[in-house]
Amino acid sequence: MTTTRPVAPPASEARARVRAVTQRHARRGGRATVRGRAYPAYLVALFTVFYLVPVVHARSTSPAPFSVSSVNFSAGAAPLVCALAVAVCWGGQLAGRFWGPLVVQPFLLHVLMSTDLSPAHYLGTIARRRLAYAGTVTLLAVCSAAYLATDLFDHPGTALPGLAVTAGISAVAAAAWLWGQVRAVRDNFLLAGGVGVPALVVAAVSGTAPDGRYGHWLAALVPALLAAVIGPPAFRALPSIDLARLARESARASQARAYAWTGTLHHALDLYRPEPRGFTSALIRTDGSLRGYLAQGVVRALRTPGRAAAAVTLLPVGGASLTHGAAGSGGGPEWWWWVAGSVGVYLGSGWVGETWRGLRDELTMAPLFGERWGGLPARALAWPVVAVTAGTLLGGALVALFRWPLPAGRAGSTVLLVAGSVVLVLGARFLREMKLHLPLELLLPVITPFGDLSGLRVVAWQFDGVVVVLTGVALMNAVPSATGSAVLAVCLAAGCVGAGLRRTGWAHRGLLARLRRG
Repeated sequence: MTTTRPVAPPASEARARVRAVTQRHARRGGRATVRGRAYPAYLVALFTVFYLVPVVHARSTSPAPFSVSSVNFSAGAAPLVCALAVAVCWGGQLAGRFWGPLVVQPFLLHVLMSTDLSPAHYLGTIARRRLAYAGTVTLLAVCSAAYLATDLFDHPGTALPGLAVTAGISAVAAAAWLWGQVRAVRDNFLLAGGVGVPALVVAAVSGTAPDGRYGHWLAALVPALLAAVIGPPAFRALPSIDLARLARESARASQARAYAWTGTLHHALDLYRPEPRGFTSALIRTDGSLRGYLAQGVVRALRTPGRAAAAVTLLPVGGASLTHGAAGSGGGPEWWWWVAGSVGVYLGSGWVGETWRGLRDELTMAPLFGERWGGLPARALAWPVVAVTAGTLLGGALVALFRWPLPAGRAGSTVLLVAGSVVLVLGARFLREMKLHLPLELLLPVITPFGDLSGLRVVAWQFDGVVVVLTGVALMNAVPSATGSAVLAVCLAAGCVGAGLRRTGWAHRGLLARLRRG
């Protein structure tokens, strides 16, 4: 008895078949229309004219916020670039685990999976094209950020090494993005550790070079070698990729894309929220009663260990940056540290547990949970408030130890500014977590001399928490008194709480009545 084996088609034939399937799928409505491209182009044009052009003009006519010419760029470049390459590599791996370059439309993926083609034939073309797009976008973004924030490209001696560094960082980001999706979790952890240790060694060796003569070229060589090491193994893993997992990722991404296009971005993000697991019995004591409010929050945070680890990392780092910026003179680079720290604390405040979602559910489903407040605010908000405050204080204490004594007369004002920023962040987080469906009135046209700006209202609604934090920090920085800034932050947080309660259907009069009954 003889058996027949499927013969793999030649590469040219496989390429033609993949192109034919893709074109047939595009004619079924998968190809973007002219009208679909016009609106994003319109928003990009508005952003370019009203934001990007003025910022570039202001940068070209004023000194850069951070000057690399005032320090020895050759000696200090390698450690900074190593740290940046490690951060980009880890970030690319994490992004690949959630939304990698091989995520395609579910129907097209199902058609390609049903053929005799190897996954390397139809996934390789998609990967190369998207990695080229990702590398180009990253290169442009990093170069733009470097031009706006530093004088790296103002001097011929630093422009060429700086361009080489940014090109290497872009290549690392693209390669790590693919690696994070096609390799197993164990391989991702090995790569994370394997990148971090050599980066520390290179950073240490670069400091021993005489006068840092070749430090900038060493800094440019590190990301290039890292991209060369990561890229080929990632592409070689394409034939053995788990197609079932890729199909699930594509289906989830398609659903998330539909949610995002219809205005409910928070529903799209909920699809990527990890499901709480384990520790169910830990919420109850041996006598059958519930544990305390803080203990409940800790247990619920441990049920999502990945989010809890991210919060444990972000809160101290954000608190340190926030304290460093608030302790400065209130202008220049210190303000950017303040803004970055506030955004970091805001992100970490949403990852400390699932108590925010529980509070929203109890407020929006009163007939199910009852209308008596009782200990509802304390039970739901005790853990986030304590965790955010403790994490921020920990980071601030570390900064105070290294910078002690603080500038004359800045100790009291720093405490007030940090406390006000934490209150503002908690109010913004409450506003964001009480968000329900997209209000219909946001879709109404807003006619201005510059056209319809209703899309900007939708974008502001999607990212209302970040908008509140950025606007609040800018207003606090504009107030000359630290006490006034703290009072302003408390008022903004109170406004956010009131707006969040209105989103859940709790009017002010009904709220007071329920509080009296509770």
